[in-house]
Amino acid sequence: MSRQDVEKSWHDPQTGRKAVRFCIAVLAVVAVVVGLTLAWALTARGDECADAEFAVCASPDRYILSMVPTAILLGGGIIAFVRSYRLYLAGGAWPIWQGAGWFLFVLMLFYMGASSPALLTG
Repeated sequence: MSRQDVEKSWHDPQTGRKAVRFCIAVLAVVAVVVGLTLAWALTARGDECADAEFAVCASPDRYILSMVPTAILLGGGIIAFVRSYRLYLAGGAWPIWQGAGWFLFVLMLFYMGASSPALLTG
């Protein structure tokens, strides 16, 4: 049983929709976590951070704001790569899920780079 990898099946609307919905769901979870963390930090700290460089100035808030969304994006990318591998074994349209995994990994790197200054100041 040899696998022919020459013809990659990129056109599978059902798989494409599932991958897009998965990426949107992961991004929605990240947005909810960021929003809840910001709301919690700003209401709990109040005027404490008025003179701070960042609106979120307390250590636990900054760590949650930078690490939890990064971990969610990492987990989403890993799940997408696992789905890609399973589709590859089944002979399906695996490049679509591989693209979703790389998309989430790139977003993870951008978010990690954008949120790292908040961790370095303190």
